[in-house]
Amino acid sequence: MRNPAVTAALLAGLAFPFAVARAADWKLEPADSRLEFAASFEKSPAPGVFREFDVKLSLDPAKDDAGRLDVTINVASADMASADINKAIAGAEWFDFARFRQAEFHATEVRRVQPNAFVARGTLTLKGAQQPVEVPFSWSESGSTASMEGKFVVKRGAFGIGTGEWTATDTIGADVTVTFKVRLRKAA
Repeated sequence: MRNPAVTAALLAGLAFPFAVARAADWKLEPADSRLEFAASFEKSPAPGVFREFDVKLSLDPAKDDAGRLDVTINVASADMASADINKAIAGAEWFDFARFRQAEFHATEVRRVQPNAFVARGTLTLKGAQQPVEVPFSWSESGSTASMEGKFVVKRGAFGIGTGEWTATDTIGADVTVTFKVRLRKAA
């Protein structure tokens, strides 16, 4: 005859792996990912792209507020599709590649706001300045891959982007829209 306490313990042991949801760690698939930015020049779009960046995401699917997002950007990989503009944005008035080669975004709060939509709240460090930033993104997951897409706006002046004669916002607008579409793979 079976002991009820032993049976209960066995059932609890079998159910345990399914009852505990753990955060999944995700890493960037660079070939299928894009990080773009768009300023405005005389009220016309002035788009660009960062060609080198990395994304690491930890997300617990069982919780609405459990996650971490870390993004690093090689700022010197900025490309605005013009050799003259690329040379200009490398200078001290703009990104200052010589002194600030990397930008970072670190969010220790990633909160679900809808079934497939999240907001990451954290700090963006760019050109030595730090500012709080909210990054909304959509999320879709399929097996060991996932994609996240989103868009947010930063004020370039808060980061010292466009100093000197470029501080005024009548020629180059104050807002820079950052758009991303990244593909991630579950870390082993």
